[in-house]
Amino acid sequence: MELNLTRPICFFDLETTGTNVAKDRIVEISILKIFPNGNKESKTWLVNPGITIPKEVVAIHGISNEKVANEPTFKERSKEIYAIIKDCDLGGFNSDRFDIPLLAEEMLRAEVDFDMKNTVSVDVQTIFHKMEKRTLSAAYKFYCNKELTDAHSAEADTMATYEVLLSQLDRYPELDNNIKKLAEFSSHKRTVDFAGFIVWDEDDEEMFSFGKHKGKKVHDVLEKEPGYFSWILNADFPLYTKKVLTQIKLSALNNKLK
Repeated sequence: MELNLTRPICFFDLETTGTNVAKDRIVEISILKIFPNGNKESKTWLVNPGITIPKEVVAIHGISNEKVANEPTFKERSKEIYAIIKDCDLGGFNSDRFDIPLLAEEMLRAEVDFDMKNTVSVDVQTIFHKMEKRTLSAAYKFYCNKELTDAHSAEADTMATYEVLLSQLDRYPELDNNIKKLAEFSSHKRTVDFAGFIVWDEDDEEMFSFGKHKGKKVHDVLEKEPGYFSWILNADFPLYTKKVLTQIKLSALNNKLK
């Protein structure tokens, strides 16, 4: 089984300093780029996060502070990384809820205008959970009959994720070998930002999914309570969420001026 592609897809995995999308940093990133003609290109980078990697996190992925001390920062790596993933769809394991949001934060901090408007993402973990409900190591064993001996290595996890998706397509004929269809199937909810603070409602309008305005349309809230916009911009929300909210606000202003 090969992926039916109309444009390249980049499977990727991150090793990080922790799990807080707004505060933690990348220490390793691995990308496996699959082209429509079946060609593959892979690249792995170590990254100096600029902050201390906690001991309990080092114990998980084995990347110590000493190991990355002399590596380039993400900002220094950002243009090379973005050049590979630009105009590609994305794939990963738990990528919609963690890897893509954190990658977006790092790109925005590096002043790279990262956007997913014309990109779809396939979260292999979601397909796995909907079909079998287990972990990446179990998925690799279940679908590929292989042991993931180097788990929590970004390169090993990336290769395993790609192989698992191919095996999922072989095992489940009801899965459409189409990246957009796989992206729809692997999504949890229709989010406007990566972190899910803003989602699409039944009318395809932006809606807040948290706090006192949960379930309310963003346009209505910003019009009735302008200070809410400033509060979000100054609070500890992901940069991408702030970017999306700013775009919504500017769009509403432009419509009023027409």
